[in-house]
Amino acid sequence: MGWLLLTIFLGLMLFGAPITVALGTASLAGLFHAGFSDSLYIIPQQVLDGVDKPALLAIPFFIMAGNLMNAAGLTDKIFNFAVALVGHFRAGLAQVNVIASLIFAGVSGAATADIAGLGTVEVKAMRERGYSPDFAAALTLATSVVGPIIPPSISLIVYAWLANTSVARLFLAGIIPGLLVGIAFMIFIRLLAIRYDFPREPKAGLRKLGTSAVDGFAALVAPVIILGAILTGFATATEAGVLACGYSLLLGLLYRKLTWRKLTDALTQTAIITSVILMLIGFAQVMGWLLAIEQLPLRIGETILGATDDRHVFLLLVVVFLLVVGCFMEATPSKIILLPLLLPIIDSLGIDRVHFGLILTLALLIGITTPPLGIGLYVMVGISGLPMERLALAVLPLLIPLVAVLLLITYVPALTLWLPNLVMGPG
Repeated sequence: MGWLLLTIFLGLMLFGAPITVALGTASLAGLFHAGFSDSLYIIPQQVLDGVDKPALLAIPFFIMAGNLMNAAGLTDKIFNFAVALVGHFRAGLAQVNVIASLIFAGVSGAATADIAGLGTVEVKAMRERGYSPDFAAALTLATSVVGPIIPPSISLIVYAWLANTSVARLFLAGIIPGLLVGIAFMIFIRLLAIRYDFPREPKAGLRKLGTSAVDGFAALVAPVIILGAILTGFATATEAGVLACGYSLLLGLLYRKLTWRKLTDALTQTAIITSVILMLIGFAQVMGWLLAIEQLPLRIGETILGATDDRHVFLLLVVVFLLVVGCFMEATPSKIILLPLLLPIIDSLGIDRVHFGLILTLALLIGITTPPLGIGLYVMVGISGLPMERLALAVLPLLIPLVAVLLLITYVPALTLWLPNLVMGPG
């Protein structure tokens, strides 16, 4: 059963079939193979069961909040503040790219929203200041990975639902790793600036810094409002998503940038992206059910534990495996398919589920920057106009800081667990 599902799924993916079609077709073949050809009602039953979860309601609201922020022009205000803050450093606009992604990550919770919102502004500005088109696009793509790490995070919400863990704990656990990704990029850029003659921006005075901070204040405090509402118990993750949408809509009206056309486009994009994610979850639920009745997770767990019972070796193998998987599959279906197989093993090895959630999320997110199926690559190709092969080559060196932080949080659990344990007590 396992080989049949995997072969059909990967085969269809390699031929260019959409992920939902590949998952659905593989699951249908699995049902026939398992002898359920007269019970095809299982498919819609499992699909509905997969998406009928209150926790998943947060997903469309955070997607909508990110789209509304983009439509309201708040990305420009975030970018201008970042320029005033760090633009005068060596390779200033490259550092701005990192800071802007860190700030926007606290609003959107999605890497593609970061690329679509900030990407156009950042790539254009860096090109005009003398950066190569390849480096500008590659850096914007690589720094977008921080979006789903720093809360709020759509990716962490999906993991919380799958692993039956606290969304609030996962959000807190993502703060330090997200900041580490930003710091690692800034250090890496500074090292590159020693070798390459990157331009500087004029130093902003205190007045200009203050003006840009005041102008972008409403956008800058959005992450504080969203995360604060969840951590104080004022709102659940879903309610915080509604709050984020309301706040984004209010800002759009106050700044008078949110036209009916932009609002309609934002709602349309939200509906499309949400539908795709929920279809992935629904069809992956069918595949997960088939794997469960075949007891495949138990067999894989016994095989791995028979080969090694050392948690450090296991984590290294898992990280390498996830980096490879991320090249071929998006993060959401990868989690839905792999977590039922991996959770029994990590529990038996005493690995904290919150800690593992950040490892899994970051490892799979790196895949959006890599060929052949990295969705971030395709979005950035559309924005920058660069050929795919040039962008893929340019982004390779920028994977170094990402992989370094991934290994760091893998083997130093305190980097992810210290903050949630401090705020909420030991899990």
